[in-house]
Order: sequence, then C-alpha cells, then structure tokens
Amino acid sequence: MPKPIPVPDQLSKPFWDACNERRLVVQNCTACNRKQYPPQQTCAACGSAAHLEWREVKGRGHILSYLVIRDSRLRPVQADQPINMALITLDEEPQLNFLSNLPGTPVNKVTLGAAVEVVFERVSPTQLIHEWRVVG
Repeated sequence: MPKPIPVPDQLSKPFWDACNERRLVVQNCTACNRKQYPPQQTCAACGSAAHLEWREVKGRGHILSYLVIRDSRLRPVQADQPINMALITLDEEPQLNFLSNLPGTPVNKVTLGAAVEVVFERVSPTQLIHEWRVVG
C-alpha cells in the first residue's frame, strides 16, 4: 500500500528528521518532566512552551487495543483493506500512545498485550515513517 508521505512543519520537523535517522523521539517538558506525543506547541500538562525539548525513547511497547478497518474512506488505506489498526502504548512511558497498522500481522490475528517495537519504513526517497511490528 502506498503510505502517505508526511509534510513536516516547524513543529513536527524534529520528529520526522529523527525518523529519517531511525530514531523515535517525543517531546519532553523539562518544567514538569512530562513526555508527550504527538508534538504540540505547549506542554499538555503545565502549558509551558519554553521548556519543551525532544527526547529519544526506546521504541518498545505493547498493544493496548485494536480494530480492523474494512471500509475506510482514506484512499491510501483502501487498496489493502481489511487492515489492523492498533493503539500502541510505550513500555517506558505508558501515557504515550501511537497508532499503527501492524505490518506483517494478519487481520484478526492481533493479540492484546503483545509486545511490539518500532520499525522505520521508507515512503519516499527522502522520508522514513515509524510503524510498529509485533515481536517474539
């Protein structure tokens, strides 16, 4: 399936640059020590804009929930339907969640709680995206 190619803006560019280096980063507020994803202009907990920095995370987690998409209106997804869409929770930061289509996992063969790790897939000559694959 052709994946959407992200168009980084000023806020998201550090995230996508890290993906191109095969690193997963999230914002960290040094004022209240809270990590957040997706990136925002201010800390969702304390509202600070001046204390946000990027911090690398390990990219390991587990499947919290999932659903099967059978009739999406999103054109890039339609060709490969049905597909799994999972909510991934980071092991080191349980408040951080990511969505992924779980490449390599057959539809309806998702195990809740299964371990996953981040992988990076090339979607253009100059851009990688992050996805999550079941491990073990």
